[in-house]
Amino acid sequence: MTALAHIPNPSRDLPSLIERAATMLSGAKTAAEVLEAREAAGLAYDVAKRAARMKSAKAAHDDLIAAAHRAQADALEIEAAAKRRLADEYDAAQARGEVASGSVRTDIVDVSNDVRPATAADLGLRRDQIHEARQLRDAETNDPGIVRRTLDERLERGEEPNRTALRKMVTDAAMRGLRPQRKPNRRNPLYVPPTPAQAAWQHVTGTFRAFAEWATDENLALARQGMREARDTPFHDLDARAIAEGSTAFTTIKEWIDAR
Repeated sequence: MTALAHIPNPSRDLPSLIERAATMLSGAKTAAEVLEAREAAGLAYDVAKRAARMKSAKAAHDDLIAAAHRAQADALEIEAAAKRRLADEYDAAQARGEVASGSVRTDIVDVSNDVRPATAADLGLRRDQIHEARQLRDAETNDPGIVRRTLDERLERGEEPNRTALRKMVTDAAMRGLRPQRKPNRRNPLYVPPTPAQAAWQHVTGTFRAFAEWATDENLALARQGMREARDTPFHDLDARAIAEGSTAFTTIKEWIDAR
């Protein structure tokens, strides 16, 4: 994937960052180009988020903070659209056999042509990212415009439009039955869907299981090298903060298990 160009004064170029991400997505013809558009939209979102926080800290006029929040919402809308495109591209690649599905043994190589389906890790994607992209796509398919409405509702209430709000929207949409109903499992006609609490725990275990599978010595070594290389890049502090918050959540969950 082509690295995004470094922008010396990103907050001053916020409108152009958003326009660039939208243009990249509209012109994307491959999965790699969709990923680049998603990264560009993510950068614009981070810039807008930081701008809003700086203005709040400086007690800037409400109009300035609202403008930063609107830019943040626009960037999130583009990022969500890129994720939905990514879900479609990924599923289509699985259908063509280019990407492994959960039932494919990717450790077995076809010696006749020495090829095997690519995995999510080969593509630089995590399973939770693919899961989130599919959820966003399903929510938007079943209730067109729900992403933009969610963002606009927060803007109208004077609240920050953020990724957390979109994740909650997806969860609420699923609970309202907006996602297509699965066909009954013929092998288990007594199947009962999980309760919200059970679904939440399954999300936790699935996230940690996927990370544990990815976290080989080789991948961790690469991640550590990437951390060193990212120290001087914009918004590295946001990444570090997210990791710290995730570590705190992990510690809390481990305490639950140890207290059983």
